[in-house]
This record gives sequence, C-alpha cells and structure tokens, in this order.
Amino acid sequence: MSRIWQSEWEKRRRLRWIAAGAAGLVLVGGLAALPFLKKAPKAVSEAIEQAALNTPEKPSAWHGDIDYDALNARINAMAADKTMEGLAVAVVEKGRLSFVHGYGRTTEGGAKVDARTVFRWASLSKTVASTLSARMAADGALSLTEPLVAFNTSLRLPGEAQNTLTVEELLAQRTGLGKNAYDGQLEDGVDPAKIRGSYGALKTVCPPGTCHSYQNVAYDTITEVIQGKTGEPYAATVQRKLFGPLGMTGASVGMAGLTSAPHWARPHDRARRELKLSDAYYHVPAAAGVNSTIVDLATWMQAQMGLKPDVLSSTVLDEVQRPRVATGRPYGRLNIARELKNPAYGLGMRSFTYKGHRLIGHSGGVSGYRSTMMFDPATKTGIVMLWNSDANLPFRFQGEFFDRVYRIPFTDYLDLDSGQPGAEASLSD
Repeated sequence: MSRIWQSEWEKRRRLRWIAAGAAGLVLVGGLAALPFLKKAPKAVSEAIEQAALNTPEKPSAWHGDIDYDALNARINAMAADKTMEGLAVAVVEKGRLSFVHGYGRTTEGGAKVDARTVFRWASLSKTVASTLSARMAADGALSLTEPLVAFNTSLRLPGEAQNTLTVEELLAQRTGLGKNAYDGQLEDGVDPAKIRGSYGALKTVCPPGTCHSYQNVAYDTITEVIQGKTGEPYAATVQRKLFGPLGMTGASVGMAGLTSAPHWARPHDRARRELKLSDAYYHVPAAAGVNSTIVDLATWMQAQMGLKPDVLSSTVLDEVQRPRVATGRPYGRLNIARELKNPAYGLGMRSFTYKGHRLIGHSGGVSGYRSTMMFDPATKTGIVMLWNSDANLPFRFQGEFFDRVYRIPFTDYLDLDSGQPGAEASLSD
C-alpha cells in the first residue's frame, strides 16, 4: 500500500468514524442535549457526500464481467414501470463495489435518486439485529442458547415456551406464534411491549423451536435483551459496534434518521401516489427500523460476504447465515419464487438454492418502501436495491440479475410487456 493511498484511506476512515459517531449521539441524546452536536448533521452530510464521490455511479466506472450497460438498460426499463417511483441499485462483483446508480425521483417533482438518497430498509433491518446479537455472543456479552426468560423481557409466551425459548430460537423466527402475530395492533399504535405481554394468551401453531413462523413485534424482543446487556439504547449500540466501524455513514436507526437526511425518498403506493410516512414499524427497530443510502447497504452486503473481518468474523457470519429451519416459499406468488429452492432461515437471514447456486439475503416491505439484498457467498457477488413504492418488480429482477452472473439463458422475470403488475409479494419478506 503506497503512503499516499494509505493517507487518503485513513482520512476517509476518520471522516466516516466522526460522522457515524455523531449520528449515533444524535440518536441517543438529540441535538438539544449536547450543544456541540449542532454541527453533527453537517458532518454526516459531508461524509455521505464523500462516500458518494468514491462510488462507481457513472458508466465510465462500471467495470467487471457483468455487462453493466445491458444491466442498466434493463433496470431503466423496470424503473419506468407505472408502479415505480424511485429506485437505487448497487452491485458487488467478486467482492468489489462495481455498479451504483439511481433511477426515478424521491417524489413527484422531487430530486433525482442517487447514491446520497436515504431509504428505509424495513425487514432487511432484521439482519442487523441478528448480526449484532451474534457479534455480542462472540464477544462473550450474551449467549445465544440462553433462555429469554433470563433477560426479564416483556415477551410472554404460551405454556412452557415462556421458560424454554432461547435467544437463538427468537432470532431464527421459531417462537411457535402465528405468523406476524398482532402486527395489526402495532399499526394501530399499540405499544410493542404491551403487545408482547399479551402473547401468553395465544395458542401456538407448533411447539416453540420446531417450526418457522415469521414475526415482527416478537422479534423486536431482542432490543430489550441488547439494551439490558449494554445499558444504552439499541440504536446507539448498532452505531457503535456496526455502522461506525463499517463506515456506513448514511445509515441510522429510527424515523429521525430518515427525515433529517438532506436527501430522503418519500413513500408511494403502486399507483405512484405519495403516502403519509408511517412510524409504526420504527417502534420495533430490530425488526424494521434501519435507514440508509444504497452505498451503505452495499457495504453491509460486503460485510456479510466476509470482507470486513475486523468487524464481522467468519464465526459471527456462520452463526447468522447458517440455515436453522426450513421455511415456506418466499415472495409469495411472484414468478421468481418457483426458482428459489430449499428456502431456510438462519438468524434474521434467509438462504436459498437458485439454479444450483446457494444465495443468502433478506428483503423488506413497509408502507411505501421496499428493499432487498441477495448475494452468492462463494463468488462474493450480489445485488442490493432500495425503492420508495409498493412495487414488487425489483424482487423479481433478482432472478434476471443472477442469470446474468451465471451466464444462464435469459428468463423474462419482469414480464414488462404484459402490462400486468404481477402478484403481490408478502410484506413479511
């Protein structure tokens, strides 16, 4: 490493640390609590700008085995669909960030989407909570095999499950509760802790620990575990142990992190009508509370690929990504679902077999926003997408992307010429 390059690298790293640390303090105490933090948003904004300048956002910087001009043309066609508003896409090829581009706008008449635009991750946030838990377990701060009852959380489960469910079983979505238990109450404004306290009166759909049953409110119990161990808000721990060290300068936890960003995407429905921003799922931050730019999400994918071993060791990644329970077919009735074989869930992370290749990732959806991350751990190649509408086309596009990666004959997963928006994808993905 040359001294000049090393000096520039250190400069960028310090800037990322300052900005990420400032963002974390803002989340914990607010600007009014510490007057000197009034400059923090500027520091965060500058760091995001700096990160964007060093990304392959222009066609001249798109390099790799993938035909990025053809890829861009296909994404342009998808982004022009009547169900889409704005979209950000990034590709990591063989471990290298090789493609970043924005399409559409943050809202009608608004700014163009680019590498600086902040979106919501929705359920992709679960990968952060599970990874943080595995990291803390590797550090000896908690045990994944310990029963949840030992942490004095608000979660109450039926029968013997109250005493036996472990941290690992919670993060692997094996509570035994019915799918998405009482999400409707969360959307109606009921406090998550109160909802969790009511689960004891329910009947289980399977013995706890034996089947996959996707949750949001129950999953967020992990924030109580983490806060009990660290003595600080969940968002602060995420910033301190993950986002800061990884240089994810545009990433945050909580609605303020979205709306205070200088360039954020507004939510839209499938008819491209702007929606009111809902804060319901921000109240379960481990389940759906993360926001970021597409560059930050690409950095997160690189970390999950094992490219940031100083922050996430191979032991931690194995804990998170190792299949622990079989699941139903993801993406509901979308055509890509037929090709995702052997679906399984690890700790807040999905895995599949696609045409003979193992893929890892997660998706998310809340009102007006969607997200997805999918990668091949063997080749360290994958795609991340964030968009601000209820459209499902990018979920389907993942099949076309990996066909290009594996040089498999083209399959028209988007089916753009049919004029049909396609079947719905489950928000729980």
